[in-house]
Amino acid sequence: MSDTVSVRLPKDIAKRLDELAKSLDRSKTYIVTKALREYLEEYEDYLIALNRLNDKNDRVISEKELVKLGP
Repeated sequence: MSDTVSVRLPKDIAKRLDELAKSLDRSKTYIVTKALREYLEEYEDYLIALNRLNDKNDRVISEKELVKLGP
């Protein structure tokens, strides 16, 4: 299932998107969806890291301790 979202882009970004879509022979929707998916995954990872950093009960271990734990 898909959802429609309208976005106003600055002219320079719209031009770059259009040029990239043409050069890759892909739709602008494909490129925007791929970029947004990657951004969201990175941002979600960032939020997890930030929450762990701010969690006073989450013990920080040294590199040596980490190596001892193994794969």
